[in-house]
Amino acid sequence: MPDVLIAYVRWIDAINRRVGRFAMYLILVLIGILLYAGVSKALFGVGPIWSVEMASFTLAAIYMLGGAYSLQTGGHVRMDLFYGEWSARTRALVDCLTVLGLLLYLGVLLFGAVESTAYAIDTGQHRPSAWGPPLWPIRLVMAIGIFLMLLQVIAIVIRDIAEIRGVRIP
Repeated sequence: MPDVLIAYVRWIDAINRRVGRFAMYLILVLIGILLYAGVSKALFGVGPIWSVEMASFTLAAIYMLGGAYSLQTGGHVRMDLFYGEWSARTRALVDCLTVLGLLLYLGVLLFGAVESTAYAIDTGQHRPSAWGPPLWPIRLVMAIGIFLMLLQVIAIVIRDIAEIRGVRIP
C-alpha cells in the first residue's frame, strides 16, 4: 500500500477517535441541562424554556459526531448471519462491494446537510418556538459529523483493500 494511503487512514482514525471521545463527554453536558431543568421545575415550578431544545440539540451532536468513531470501532449493527464465519479477507472483499451503497447514501446526506446549513445561514432560520434558537449551529455540526463519517468509510475501504492484498494497516 502506498504510504500516503496508510497516512490517510491513520490521520482519519486519529481525528475521529478524538472527535468521538469529545462526543462521549457531551453526555455530561446533556445530563447537566436535564438536571438543571428538573431542579428548576422542582424548586420554582417552571423549567427554563430552552432546556428541551438544548437537550435535543446536544443529543443530535452526540450521535452525529460519534458516528464516525462508532464506525471505526465496529460499533454499528451488522447482519451477522454469514459474515462472522467468513475469513478476514472475504469479509474485506464483501465490505468493498457493499460500501458503494453507504458511500452513495452519505454523499447524498452530506449534500443535503450542506444545503440545509447554507439555507439556515442565508435566511437566518430559527426554530419556531418560545426560545427560537438559530438552526445553523446544529446543522453545521450535523454536516461535520456526516463528513467525518464519509472520511472514515473511505479509510475503512482503504483498510479493506489492504487486507485483500494481504497487508494489515495497524
